[in-house]
Amino acid sequence: MPQRLPIIRKATPTDSAGILECLRASFAVYRSSYTPGAFVDTVLTPDTLQHRLTTMCVFVAASDAGEIVGTIGCCVVGSVVHSPVAHTSEGHIRGMAVLPAWQGSGVAAQLLKSVESELRAKGCSRISLDTTEPLQPAMRFYEKNGFRRSGKVTDFYGMPLFEYVKTLAE
Repeated sequence: MPQRLPIIRKATPTDSAGILECLRASFAVYRSSYTPGAFVDTVLTPDTLQHRLTTMCVFVAASDAGEIVGTIGCCVVGSVVHSPVAHTSEGHIRGMAVLPAWQGSGVAAQLLKSVESELRAKGCSRISLDTTEPLQPAMRFYEKNGFRRSGKVTDFYGMPLFEYVKTLAE
């Protein structure tokens, strides 16, 4: 396991190849558990990554050598009405991945803290994310970090997609 934690920063278009490689390497072990459409939507293509970079705030974890060892994206998706005069926004997390050699090193927690800070700064009081049944380690990680299953299950290219939610502290 690497000794020093990577630097977390916002992604730039020059990070594209590293992000795609990180996603591919991180999810390769799950490929046979995914439908073809779900896998492509998870690991992205150059075009779908470009769309994500323009529509979401994407973070990367970069090693001392400049290798992208982790990534995560987030965006504001809607408003939560508390009363006629009070409302907050809801954020959504997508595309978390950490290279296998870096898993268990704290990179995922750093990435999650970065998106939570970003979404909190944008007025979000609630965060959602979706994950699939094969990703049991991710489910345990999210639960350990305050996320709970909402009970909402949708279809993701023929696979069940489970929503997790977390309320952010003020």
